[in-house]
Amino acid sequence: MTLPTPTLIIEIDRQQPLPIYLQICERFRTAIASGHLRPGDRVPALRGLAMQLSTARGTVELAYSILVDEGYLQMRGAAGTFVSPTLPASVMRSPRGQGPQDRQAQPGDEGTGPLNSPDASRGGQPAPRQLAIAVAMSGEPRPLQPGLPALDAFPSKVWDRLVAQRARSGGRAMLAYPDPAGYRPLREHIATYLGLSRGVTCVPEQVFITGGYRATLELVLRSLARPNDRMWFEDPGYLLARGFLVETGVQLVPVPVDGEGIDIERGTRLDPEARFALVTPSHQSPLGHTLSLARRIALLDWAEKASAWIIEDDYDSEFRYAGRPLPALKSLDRRDRVIYCGTFSKVMFPGLRLAYAVVPERAVERVARVAHSMNAGSPTLLQAAAADFIRHGHFARHLKRMRALYAERRMLIVHALEQAFGERLIVDLPPGGIQFAVQLPEGPDGPADDVAVAARARELGLAVLPLSIWYANGRAPRTPRGLVIGFANIADAGEAGRLARTLRACLDG
Repeated sequence: MTLPTPTLIIEIDRQQPLPIYLQICERFRTAIASGHLRPGDRVPALRGLAMQLSTARGTVELAYSILVDEGYLQMRGAAGTFVSPTLPASVMRSPRGQGPQDRQAQPGDEGTGPLNSPDASRGGQPAPRQLAIAVAMSGEPRPLQPGLPALDAFPSKVWDRLVAQRARSGGRAMLAYPDPAGYRPLREHIATYLGLSRGVTCVPEQVFITGGYRATLELVLRSLARPNDRMWFEDPGYLLARGFLVETGVQLVPVPVDGEGIDIERGTRLDPEARFALVTPSHQSPLGHTLSLARRIALLDWAEKASAWIIEDDYDSEFRYAGRPLPALKSLDRRDRVIYCGTFSKVMFPGLRLAYAVVPERAVERVARVAHSMNAGSPTLLQAAAADFIRHGHFARHLKRMRALYAERRMLIVHALEQAFGERLIVDLPPGGIQFAVQLPEGPDGPADDVAVAARARELGLAVLPLSIWYANGRAPRTPRGLVIGFANIADAGEAGRLARTLRACLDG
């Protein structure tokens, strides 16, 4: 029996700056949310919709592929394309109430001021493994270092010229104290970029420039957290964030991660009244999974009911090798609960020390006050050069080149690892990112000691990290053992082979 295709009228506006394929995506999401399209309904064929919209078939195909990746649609070959039958019920409902700008503050929306003073920190001296992490992820770049972009491929001459032009301009703004909220033109470019590439609708006033991800977390927590607040934290989760958060006095609640990302049901059982959740939905750190649509909706629903804040760390989502980058979790936020965090460390270079946060409108005034009290703005010269880098199109061209380059380089190291390790290494590549985790299978003598393997690799100049230490209980018998490997700076197949063989030698001691 052939299922009928519901009558679906899609209109696009060619005068809008939003690309047509993203307009198509938005129209389908709206139709599903309003109930016009229901789970199991067939959607128009690619060719038919392309003819209806007088656009290229490839444009419609790109929109459909994004909706499939997000979980809204399913492609069933010759049978056609259908609305996913497993969509959560909360997707098929119109947003209630007014938009974020019309919402009034709710209890618990703001903190009572800055976090505890340093005297209240429970961090003390860093543990030995945290010291090793700091060595591996900072200082002189080393082979296989996770999170490090391709420094050899950055357009340094272009960047140097832009910085020099700004320095020669002699503007007093370049010499004065920077605006604590950030250089206005850069905030405008970021707002535009996020709207076009990540589906995040925001105004420049919501964008705050910081001196790196740690500074972003500090700004957010000083603005919105209270002493001893509890926070869901992915398990495994980003190492450096965990160390900093422990120092601030935030009580971390480790929530397990599986193939669909952070387990919202487990988080609700562990601590339904936590005030924060820190997540990496586009490319889970370190496992690389994408948070499923059902869990995205469940996470947003939990935050609304608990009056909690979601901190979305979108650290390297620009680099996706199967289809286009997925829209951010923030793009689904209808209740103004998500704080979106981005960085230039992965898309440009980490020495720039520029990151940013997009805060909900209800929190703008509070965050602005704290930003001014911290008075820790990034150098205006570098912010202005970054704005020029975006404005002149260098940023978009650089991202396009890096996607192609990274796709090649990651396969170089994957093939080299498979040849060097054989069955003694499990490689499960994620769809994106500039690093990935591999697992060391259990041997006859029990689980491999990935900490020892990484230590031996460090002695030989490699910067891989043990996977187990990303877990809250890293030495538990059932904790996965493996390595987190960066691949962006591998020059060729010869280098990949040499690095893989060196790493293989570390496994045997």
